[in-house]
Amino acid sequence: MHDHGKASCCPASKISACLAYFAGITVQPDPQSGAPMILLSYNIQYGFGADGAYDLARAARVIEGADIVALQEVERHWQRSQMHDQPARLSTLLPEYYTAYGPAFDMDASTREGSRIINRRRQFGPMILSRWPILWSRLHLLPMRRMLDPLNTQTAALEACIDAPTGPVRVFSLHLAHVGVDERLDQITHLQTVMANSAASGPPWSGTDDEPARNWTEAHPEPPNPTSVILMGDFNCEPDSAEMTRLLGTAPYHPSARYAGALIDAAAQCGVSLHTHSKQIAGQMRLRQLDHILISADLAPHLRRVWTDPQEPASDHLPLWAELGF
Repeated sequence: MHDHGKASCCPASKISACLAYFAGITVQPDPQSGAPMILLSYNIQYGFGADGAYDLARAARVIEGADIVALQEVERHWQRSQMHDQPARLSTLLPEYYTAYGPAFDMDASTREGSRIINRRRQFGPMILSRWPILWSRLHLLPMRRMLDPLNTQTAALEACIDAPTGPVRVFSLHLAHVGVDERLDQITHLQTVMANSAASGPPWSGTDDEPARNWTEAHPEPPNPTSVILMGDFNCEPDSAEMTRLLGTAPYHPSARYAGALIDAAAQCGVSLHTHSKQIAGQMRLRQLDHILISADLAPHLRRVWTDPQEPASDHLPLWAELGF
């Protein structure tokens, strides 16, 4: 069972196809529109499902079929996950994907065998997978507040530039703090500064190689730094929260307004109400949408649908998908 997006997501030129889709009729794609781009945001809870069982392969099966994937809570060398290198295992389980991993949390997990040190790092963080080449990536550590109770850990946003068939696009896999609103607002302000300065800072390298003998650029041109952006992840806040308002802004009298450089909530754009997490809070079961897909305003006209699968047990979070059509 899936919670599907509404027909309001569909471009006007595809209304008949969208209506047929929601009626359950198989429709051949318009050859002039190109193949769809399927996005997936998924907090995999380091391979532990809603049933408490550790099964990373089960999470990998959920990922199959998506084109660009933003994962959170991927780890290396933890006892609870059998000391597995999960980024490496996911690469093995999903060999058709390019991958990038960014550890937000990094601690020593080394051991000694006789006189030899076996160097290992206990890591935890976001990951991006793509059917198309990941031209570059970089990790943005998010502001953190020291906490006495409960546990608080470093979180991060992993940014990658993906060479999609429709042109390069920047993708973020994001995990915001799980406790305090003010801490998340700090993190969002930091992230907005990073994004606002993107054009000025450029890609991971820029300029002319004045030491060609050292082969800094490996004969490649300066990498792209596109303005089209997709943010996906576990935001740990709901659609009507102060955090989402800070990210998206408000235009109550013009709900379809699109500012240049602004972000659009894919689910809201489609008129979809869904949940991605359930938890007992103060004696009540709360169904909450904590995971979100945000797209830059230039991508909004290409949004077709947003959905999740309430029956998927591979994590305590539900996978959240969105489809773009070009």
